[in-house]
Amino acid sequence: MAPPSNRRSGHSRRAQYGVFTGYVVAGLGALIGALLLGISLFQPGFMAVPRTIATDAVEPVADANAAVRNEGRGFIESIQGYLRAGSQNDALRKEVELARIRLAEAEALKTENARLQGLLGLTREDAEPVTVARLVGSSSSSTRRFAYMGAGRNDGVREGMPVRSARGIVGRVLEVGRNSSRILLLTDSESVVPVRRSSDEVVAFAEGRGDGRLDIRLINLGVNPLKEGDVFVTSGAGGFYEPGIAVAIVSELTDDGAIARVISDPAATDYVSVEQIYQPQATQGAETPIEEELGAEDDGSDTPEGDSEGDTDGQDAADDEG
Repeated sequence: MAPPSNRRSGHSRRAQYGVFTGYVVAGLGALIGALLLGISLFQPGFMAVPRTIATDAVEPVADANAAVRNEGRGFIESIQGYLRAGSQNDALRKEVELARIRLAEAEALKTENARLQGLLGLTREDAEPVTVARLVGSSSSSTRRFAYMGAGRNDGVREGMPVRSARGIVGRVLEVGRNSSRILLLTDSESVVPVRRSSDEVVAFAEGRGDGRLDIRLINLGVNPLKEGDVFVTSGAGGFYEPGIAVAIVSELTDDGAIARVISDPAATDYVSVEQIYQPQATQGAETPIEEELGAEDDGSDTPEGDSEGDTDGQDAADDEG
């Protein structure tokens, strides 16, 4: 019969020595730990050297762990940035497009100001918007392009008033109700807006195509000076729209002009402002020399007449006394 496998340690001298050695090592470890604890309590400065030696010993491992941790954090941030790249790129693209529109409008205003500076003594005052309202709907299936606004006659809206957003012109008021209005969009086939290129004085008409785009038709035919990316703004002709407001960007060239896309897309517009109908009002800033001379003559003519009347009265009184 085979002996059992779980024999007691007392039957093996080697096992007995192993157990004894374990107790001795544990006792020495406890003694050394108690000794070090007492030294750290009564002599804290003495433990600085061993602590420094231990720190130096584990420093390469800690450095490697820190490098791995930083690499892991960078990898996670890279993944997060990749996941957010789409929304960030979309926001940056919209910001750049809006900045480009503002730059084109600024160039148009600069050109307009240079043109107005040639008119001596003439000034123009900008009117405040009539109201600000939300676009509540638009026609998408019809060939005609209309939008509907939540403001009407009670808000001061009248037919023909221009409607614009923060990006540019949307259209003009076509029909007015008590609390709502219908807007003729720029892309409607019946819409025609006088425009000019923001960088110079190239004038044209922006006609709606009914498909969400505009036809830019040049007035002066010949060599087509347009190029893709040109920004067109309102010219102020016609009396509806104030000059210098963004209208469209050229996307395709044609024989007599170009095809452009609208800058202020109604589908991406929540709120619009209704402006007063633009009517250039020129007021004389100062009297001309001729007017000043005429005024001086009028002032001087009163005194002689008064003197002659006084002399006549005096002569009549003298005749009566005689």
